[in-house]
Amino acid sequence: MSGPRVLMRRIRELMAEPLDPQARLDQIVRQIAQNMVAEVCSLYVLRADAILELYATEGLNPGSVHLAQLKLGEGLVGTIAATARPLNLSEAQKHPAFTYLPETGEEIYNSFLGVPILRAGRTLGVLVVQNKSARLYRDEESEALETVAMVVAEMIAAGSLEGLSRPGVALDLSRPVSFDGEALSDGIGIGHVILHEPRVVVTNLFNEDVESEVDRLGKALAVLRVSIEDMLARRDVAAEGEHRAVLEAYRMFAHDRGWVRRLEEAVRNGLTAEAAVEKVQSDMRARMMHMTDPYIRERLHDFDDLANRLLRQLIGRDGHPEDSTEGDAVIVARSMGAAELLDYRREMIRGLVLEEGAATSHVVIVARALGIPVVGQAKGAVSMSENRDLIIVDGEDGGVHLRPPSELAALFSDKARFRERRQERYRSLRDVPSWTKDGVAIDLEMNAGLLVDLPQLEESGAAGIGLFRTELQFMVASTMPRASDQERLYAAVLNAAGEKPVTFRTLDVGGDKVLPYISQSPEENPALGYRALRLALDRPGLMRTQLRALLKAAAGRELRVMFPMVTDVGEVEQARELIDRELKHLARFGHPMPAELKIGAMIEVPSTLFQLDELMAVLDFVSVGSNDLFQFFAAVDRGNARVAGRFDDLSVPFLRALRTIVEAGNRHDVPVTLCGEMAGRPLSAMALIGLGFRSISMAPPSIGPVKAMIVEMDVADLEKAMREKLGEAHGAGGLREMLLEYAKAHSIPH
Repeated sequence: MSGPRVLMRRIRELMAEPLDPQARLDQIVRQIAQNMVAEVCSLYVLRADAILELYATEGLNPGSVHLAQLKLGEGLVGTIAATARPLNLSEAQKHPAFTYLPETGEEIYNSFLGVPILRAGRTLGVLVVQNKSARLYRDEESEALETVAMVVAEMIAAGSLEGLSRPGVALDLSRPVSFDGEALSDGIGIGHVILHEPRVVVTNLFNEDVESEVDRLGKALAVLRVSIEDMLARRDVAAEGEHRAVLEAYRMFAHDRGWVRRLEEAVRNGLTAEAAVEKVQSDMRARMMHMTDPYIRERLHDFDDLANRLLRQLIGRDGHPEDSTEGDAVIVARSMGAAELLDYRREMIRGLVLEEGAATSHVVIVARALGIPVVGQAKGAVSMSENRDLIIVDGEDGGVHLRPPSELAALFSDKARFRERRQERYRSLRDVPSWTKDGVAIDLEMNAGLLVDLPQLEESGAAGIGLFRTELQFMVASTMPRASDQERLYAAVLNAAGEKPVTFRTLDVGGDKVLPYISQSPEENPALGYRALRLALDRPGLMRTQLRALLKAAAGRELRVMFPMVTDVGEVEQARELIDRELKHLARFGHPMPAELKIGAMIEVPSTLFQLDELMAVLDFVSVGSNDLFQFFAAVDRGNARVAGRFDDLSVPFLRALRTIVEAGNRHDVPVTLCGEMAGRPLSAMALIGLGFRSISMAPPSIGPVKAMIVEMDVADLEKAMREKLGEAHGAGGLREMLLEYAKAHSIPH
């Protein structure tokens, strides 16, 4: 063997020559055979129909090119493709997977070395060398073949090999793929993939100076290791915990000699430092994806993140997603925060696909408020997707269809048109009073948080804004919004609402809603930690600025202010003192006051269930935040899909808790609203009305379906049925089945 570097130099020259794709492949296999002193070199490419087709060969029958085929998993080549693992055999015909293809004439060859052609952990084909003499190939020969396979993978990904086979044959990279996920936000989205964290694409594959590249790699590794040590040394991660365990895994990988050796070996075989990282990362990902141990598969995410950090260090990018797509984007991500979603222009987003995510995670809540279809738990969607792939998001059934066949795309286009006709029916209800059959009025209000939401107040026919999330303005800004900016937003909201009521929730940040310009230490349990009113009371300057902006914006009008995550009455009293100070300040300087000021609080911490009478005595209204209340009530992490789906918010214990809140409001003549995700689902909204709620707030797209349910229901009859079920002594199970049967029996849309 004349050396991997010589081979890579020749491959680089071939890539630059003006050859047609087939001639280039023929030259590549010829060069590999010559360099490795092999009598055979063959290239198989995986097709969309799971067939491995011979695309080029040196040494086998040339007439078998594009005719010789193996199924995925069949023969040695099929086994390599199915397992993403190389095979190095001195007597290939004795291997149990050996399959003889008579058209190739390969029965006379004994030694066999085959490596998978990998890209982003995905197998695109197989590269093979063979010799008549029985021998095992050396490790450096295997490394050289894997390195060339990486170059071929980029050729396949670039579409260079399309059209070489017979007409109608598509390669696996363009194969349709479907994922069964969880429907998190209703709707049908048809568009093109935008990877939220685009893979760092390595375009410079071949190095000019080995020692210089080894040095670059060493320096980048050193910087990476120092950054990990710095994170581990910080006081906030000194204790044991999940985030420390992740960092410990990063440190283990970063110092792993086997990993570093493979990186250096790839560089010495002719790759640049970044191409070496890409190659080793792809090899590792492919092998780990085929392992059955769930712990090892989970570690894959850690390894991917570490390798991507190293790639960005080498290339000098921060990895921030670019917003350069046209107006039909379907964002595909492992996970993302609400603020990251808001970085994209709303008008360009057709859907969101998450490998993680749960119905009550904040990004899903925001997406639902914006009317964006979302499917979560679509495992593998990121690695199987390429930017600009056609994709369908089915927010009704939880399906994701990547690169769908034309028949399926047409079917979903029809489905989208049908949904639009149904939405037209909902829009026809916009001006119909929200009254039940037996004459009970139900206020249907909408949740909002940005100016882009305001036109939906009129379009949806909402009775008002039951929850305006003021933190979204802070989350989409790179610096703290000035008091004047806050005042301008709040005034615009009140102007848009006109005579309709608006309830402003004060800043609810902390936990998983992190502001980059407010320093906060990571927490073991952020949902239970330093957030919302707790944070605001400790930073009175922050809260007073917001309160002053609200009071000034509401001059001459009603102002409804609501405090989030109240834990005891004392916190409400402290917050009231801050409002009183701001009222006195504005009066002193002659600013006009709100015509009426109403103070409310969110009921979302279980401890408040045992102080309802005391709270009602000091508040003008309350609003139930059912997302957090249920999370804390049932000890369910709202973002953890493994447990979020195991507990039902229509359970008897939780509905009993909600009923106590309504009863306390009635005792004290204090209005009670519910503004969690329960309000936006017709079946659970029906349950809330049966419990006594007469005001609920939801994402604007949900108002039509909920109103369609309300105008067909009889409250008195439903209350009687629910009272009997909730009064049962054992209190086991939930009311979901009973409510479904009731809705069907009474022809109530649900």
